[in-house]
Amino acid sequence: MRSFDIPEASTQLVQLVARAQQGEGFVIAKAGKPMVRVTAIDSPGPGQQRRLGFLEGQFSVPEDFDRMAEREIADMFGA
Repeated sequence: MRSFDIPEASTQLVQLVARAQQGEGFVIAKAGKPMVRVTAIDSPGPGQQRRLGFLEGQFSVPEDFDRMAEREIADMFGA
C-alpha cells in the first residue's frame, strides 16, 4: 500500500480516491509517520478477498433465459 505525505495527498486527492474505489488503498502520512489508511467502503477487510464464481453450481440459468416472457413484453410494447 503506497504512502503519501499530507501535502502530496491533498494535491492528488481526487485521483487517489478514484484509485481507492478500484481497490488500491493508500496511507496518508505526516512527516513520514503513517496516520490514516484510506480504502473503499465496500473493499474486503484484512485477510479477505473478493471471490469470483463463489456461487458456482448453486443455481442454473434456463436455456430459454433470453426468451422468457417474450410474448408478454411484446404485448406491452404493442408489437
